Amino acid sequence: MGLLAQLTEDMKVAMKAKDKETLSVIRMVKSALSNEQIQLGHDLTPDEEMTVLSREMKQRVEELASYQEANRDDLAQNIQQQIDVLNQYMPKQLSETEVEDIVKATISEVGATSKADMGKVMGALMPKVKGKADGKLVSQKVQTLL
Repeated sequence: MGLLAQLTEDMKVAMKAKDKETLSVIRMVKSALSNEQIQLGHDLTPDEEMTVLSREMKQRVEELASYQEANRDDLAQNIQQQIDVLNQYMPKQLSETEVEDIVKATISEVGATSKADMGKVMGALMPKVKGKADGKLVSQKVQTLL
């Protein structure tokens, strides 16, 4: 089942359960996917759907961090609920050691030897971990291992 079909099914369940928070997040994701589809002019591939989901998740995580810094626990709690709903549609996240193993393999694939090669490594690495690992963690691991 594709992501849009899954979202539609979950939206029906949320409506019947009168779960307003989940319903609003699902509608937001469907809207973002539709906007991306209109912008690109074709049906989205699973990879493009994952890009949209990752973008939405990243926005929520950044919002959560800024609310927590400002000691706005009321707003942070709402954003955390949105993140929990989005996590249901994200692929299983890679552990830190799994990311490190993938980074090591990619470094040897591209033959990187110094930090000057970081762009090459990141270019080859990001498609492998897209949606499965945080970009900051990946970048940090690459810098550490180069």
